[in-house]
Amino acid sequence: MKGAKDEGFKTVLICKKERKSLYRRFKFVDEIFEIEQNSETISSECQEYLKEKSCILIPHGSLIAYSDIDYIEQLSIPIFGNKWILRWEADRNLKQELMSSAGLTTPQPVKSKHDIDRLCIVKLHGAAGGRGYFLAWNRETFEKGALDLLKQDVIKSEDDLYIQEYVRGVPVYLHYFYSAINNEIEFLGADRRYETDIDGLGRIPASHQLGIGIQTSSYNVIGNFPLVLRESLLGKVFSMGEDFVRAAKQLVPPGMIGPFCLEGVCDALGNFVTFEFSARIVAGTNLYIMGSPYSSLIYDDPMSMGRRIALEIKNAQNNADMKNILT
Repeated sequence: MKGAKDEGFKTVLICKKERKSLYRRFKFVDEIFEIEQNSETISSECQEYLKEKSCILIPHGSLIAYSDIDYIEQLSIPIFGNKWILRWEADRNLKQELMSSAGLTTPQPVKSKHDIDRLCIVKLHGAAGGRGYFLAWNRETFEKGALDLLKQDVIKSEDDLYIQEYVRGVPVYLHYFYSAINNEIEFLGADRRYETDIDGLGRIPASHQLGIGIQTSSYNVIGNFPLVLRESLLGKVFSMGEDFVRAAKQLVPPGMIGPFCLEGVCDALGNFVTFEFSARIVAGTNLYIMGSPYSSLIYDDPMSMGRRIALEIKNAQNNADMKNILT
């Protein structure tokens, strides 16, 4: 929203009633549409309000996490980017198919709890921000972790879980922008997440960690660190982004439009292993409201991801290209 204001647009924020006082503090928020629950973002009342204001909806993680994908695809208001690719982000099987089609190196999926024969990470579908993730190394540890989530009503059955081999390395989240107008990939930043309780375990002596039990550890994201990569890695970063855009265009027309993120780890040999993608703006870009070291190589003005989205919309308006960036 700050980026939209920087480019001269008026802004409407959809937010829960309990957060209204927070966002009222910021002058770049012109209007607020208040909702009781996140799922009401796609309500008919909200849609009518946004249509009256001639709004373009910018999707982010909460839209995918709390809204039904079927309803998102049926929205009557224009969405920046490709709303059809959000289903591929929310479904881990489709997500794996797209990443494999892009030729990205990915962790090995594990089809069944009976096939777990190594350290694995178990995840929820959708944009959960690390919520509910746990480690398992055999059927018993999987069942214990699943039972804990069932008791908390996080899942309805074990079928709601996705099992993936655990890959060691440094977590890396790569922020891209694909301009459908210029047919060009831009690399605008990188971050790593700070997660509880797993990042806090390092502050506990090894002799005490066994007493905690690894099943109690969570991967809930509480913040993000900025990251600057070794220059020798950048060639691979760009080729990964370009391969992803090519695969998305083939599998999910009209393809990847605007911001996306490839999320994974970099191993000891400097190889990237991609375990996720986000087909929209991600929270890690908040680190770079005044631009990143990489955006500064492209733009003379401070360029946040939000501002880059707004700039693409402005350029599309000026060149009658709106049909190429909205769905």
